[in-house]
Amino acid sequence: MKNGKRPTRREKEVIKKYNLNPSNWLVSKRHDGMLLLVHRFTNSVRRIPNDGR
Repeated sequence: MKNGKRPTRREKEVIKKYNLNPSNWLVSKRHDGMLLLVHRFTNSVRRIPNDGR
């Protein structure tokens, strides 16, 4: 899997909206209005809608 990147300010707001801590999640992909998030420590994966766009 591709290395995750730090979320942007708008993406952090979206991540907070889904009751997740943005400092623990990295953005792996931005595709079709979805964010693919990877947890920094456990490598678990979540898909959430990107409401910012």
